[in-house]
Amino acid sequence: MADDRIFGEDDEPRRLPGAGRGLAPRGPDGAVDVWRPERVVDEPAIDLAQYWRLLFKYRFVIAACFIGAIVLGVAATLLMTPIYTATTTIQIDRESARVLETSDVSPNAAAMQAEEFFQTQYGLIRSRSLAQRVAESEGLAADARFLQAMGMASGDGAAAAAPASLARRQDAVVGMLQANLGVQPARGSRLVNITFDSPDPVQSARIANAFAVNFIQANLDRKFDSSSYARDFLEQRLAQTKTRLEEAERSLVAYAQQQGIINVDETTAAGADPSGGGARSLAANDLLALNSSLTRVRAERIAAEQKWNQVNSSSLMSLPEVLQNPAIQRLTENRATLNAEYQQKLSIYRPEFPEMLQLKARIDETDSQIRTLANEIRSSIRQNYQAVLGQERALQAQVNGLKGDVLDLRSRSIQYNILQREVDTTRSLYDGLLQRYKEVGVAGGITANNISIVDRARPPGGPSKPNMMLNLAIAAILGLGFGVLLAFAMEALDQSLSTPEDVESKLDVAVLGAVPILPRGQTPVEALADLRSGFAEAYYSLRTALQFSTPNGAPSTLFVTSARPGEGKSTTALAIAENFARIGHRVLLVDVDLRKPSMHRLLGANNDRGMSSILSGSASLSDVVQRPEDGGLWFIPCGPLPPNPAELLSGARVQGFLDESRRRFDIVVIDGPPTLGFADAPAMAANVAGTVFVIEANGTRRGQARGALARLRMGRARILGAVLTKFNTKSSAYGAYDYAYDYAYGADSNADRKADT
Repeated sequence: MADDRIFGEDDEPRRLPGAGRGLAPRGPDGAVDVWRPERVVDEPAIDLAQYWRLLFKYRFVIAACFIGAIVLGVAATLLMTPIYTATTTIQIDRESARVLETSDVSPNAAAMQAEEFFQTQYGLIRSRSLAQRVAESEGLAADARFLQAMGMASGDGAAAAAPASLARRQDAVVGMLQANLGVQPARGSRLVNITFDSPDPVQSARIANAFAVNFIQANLDRKFDSSSYARDFLEQRLAQTKTRLEEAERSLVAYAQQQGIINVDETTAAGADPSGGGARSLAANDLLALNSSLTRVRAERIAAEQKWNQVNSSSLMSLPEVLQNPAIQRLTENRATLNAEYQQKLSIYRPEFPEMLQLKARIDETDSQIRTLANEIRSSIRQNYQAVLGQERALQAQVNGLKGDVLDLRSRSIQYNILQREVDTTRSLYDGLLQRYKEVGVAGGITANNISIVDRARPPGGPSKPNMMLNLAIAAILGLGFGVLLAFAMEALDQSLSTPEDVESKLDVAVLGAVPILPRGQTPVEALADLRSGFAEAYYSLRTALQFSTPNGAPSTLFVTSARPGEGKSTTALAIAENFARIGHRVLLVDVDLRKPSMHRLLGANNDRGMSSILSGSASLSDVVQRPEDGGLWFIPCGPLPPNPAELLSGARVQGFLDESRRRFDIVVIDGPPTLGFADAPAMAANVAGTVFVIEANGTRRGQARGALARLRMGRARILGAVLTKFNTKSSAYGAYDYAYDYAYGADSNADRKADT
């Protein structure tokens, strides 16, 4: 199986159509049955050159759209009403100035996200409620000057004063205010520009300032409304809490009276009665007092008991109380004096001496007094101990009795404490609500605001719209865009075949060559005679393409046809024959257009006998062949026009004629009839080695060419490719074709070409 790939000069593989699906059928000379354009595998995703060619092709359409858009832009700009834009600058702070330390009832904006806060403010400026407030504050619905400036009919009479009409006008004014309002925050700051557009500069400044003022007032009103709502709410809660507090206090007093619970004072110290909550009962008070006295008396009893025990265990005269007693001290001193006197006189007198007895009696009396006083001190200590002990016992008995009363009171104070806590809680809630109510009342009367006007709007000195340059730029862009879209649409709807690329993409047929259109006044024969002309060069290229169309070189039999008459197939057949003859081939040119022949007129040959004579059997090839000039070209004209051309071309003599011609000539070039409308061309194309399909640039429609190619393929014609004739290289600027046909071989050729043009 033959390889289905061919290689170019860059050794890059290019797969032929049908690769992977088997080779296309080939004729006797190896020509493929249907020639399809080569497809490069690695094609770019976007072919900029193709788009450029498309734009160049429709350059006049695009230019017309561009100029038309510019003209419309200028006209529309000149017809537009001048619009004046006034700007008011305000500053929006996230927190207002704090006059008091009390917190506001509104949410703290500092705790909110900054972007959310400012976007909320912008939305409030654009809101319908603010626009309606501006309309009402400025009386715009009844302002004839404003309505006239904004293009609204003010109306008059009873109909305009009707409530329904006023409401509709008010809605229209509000909508117009919103439509012409602009909010432009300054990036990186807290400044916001409020703009308003209108045909009247004074009205623009007035409305812009009105929006700023009313926005500030609306912000204050919202704060006041929130404070008013808070006050109303707190008033209701205060009334409810006050009622609950009164009921709780009544329940507490009633229960205390019923249970006989009497509290004398509030507790603030450690001696509080734990069962009494915040107050101390009488029983608890008495128990506390008695317990304090009992503690004191117990301490006194302990001290007295210790002293009595000391008295019982020690000598009486050694007791500190006895020794420190003043009377005993005086008696002791007196006894010492008497004893000293007695001892002094004892050295003089005898003990029985009356004076001595008297001193002795006085000493004894003093000792007796001392003992008596000591015993009295001892008795007093004992009595004191007994008195304290009795007092302790009495107090202990009273304390024990009050303990029972207190425990009983505590069991009865459980419900009392519950009621007391209810009273305390309700009172605390009431005090908190009352304090908050007073704070809100004070804060609500302060008009601190976080929005202020930085610059008031002034009537602008010139209009901001329309902007001529901007409108022209937009019109230019739209015009170019529309022109390009129109070019693509026209290209998609275009049925013409104007470039070789059109032939390849729209017909899926390879282009063997493109022949330029001739200048006016120049005939094809004259152009072919000028071997250096672009016309002749195009057919040289066609000859080269045909030489490489099959593995064996140029097909031995070539059939030249077109979709319709007048496309240049006869000129193409003549040029192919002459070019092969110039390189030394024996070429036979045959005119088989048995309906409207023209080749004999191009060559100036005799048409008395020709192809029709051979096919009808009245002449042989040697009888009708002619040699127009010296060289390798021979010619067979059409001959007399037969009544049945299709039958002659479908007969057996056609194949016999071709066999004989191939034996005697190297190449047989057949100028055939048009394909559409007749069966002549398909019948003839089925018998030759290759068919060349001629297409007139900008003349043959895509549908016509497809129909003709379909008829040829149905007749099993082996189509080598297409030749595009009458191709305008300057208008199409089709890449390498433009270069090839403008190439000159020297100054003389350039001069001749300029003279021809």
